[in-house]
Amino acid sequence: MRIFCAAAILALLSGPAFAQAAMPRYGEVANPKSPQEIEAEKAADQAYKKSLGNIPDQGPVDPWGSARSTDAPKSAPKAASKSAAKTAPAKPTKTGSTVN
Repeated sequence: MRIFCAAAILALLSGPAFAQAAMPRYGEVANPKSPQEIEAEKAADQAYKKSLGNIPDQGPVDPWGSARSTDAPKSAPKAASKSAAKTAPAKPTKTGSTVN
């Protein structure tokens, strides 16, 4: 039984290795294509380009459009900014609770 399990494990592990051997390696020239394969590729390319032409043109998309407001930021009046500079800074307030 152990021999059968070992043979099954080796067979399962060697399968991917044989699958990789079928791929062309770097620098190897792929097999030349037959005229039917060339025609099929041309037809597929033409169908792809035709399908791209069927997509309607859309305007630019703003993914952050819902996060930003559509109004321009309003500038503060200049007189208010001068008077705010003359006043004393506000005292910081405590946050949180000291009660246990």
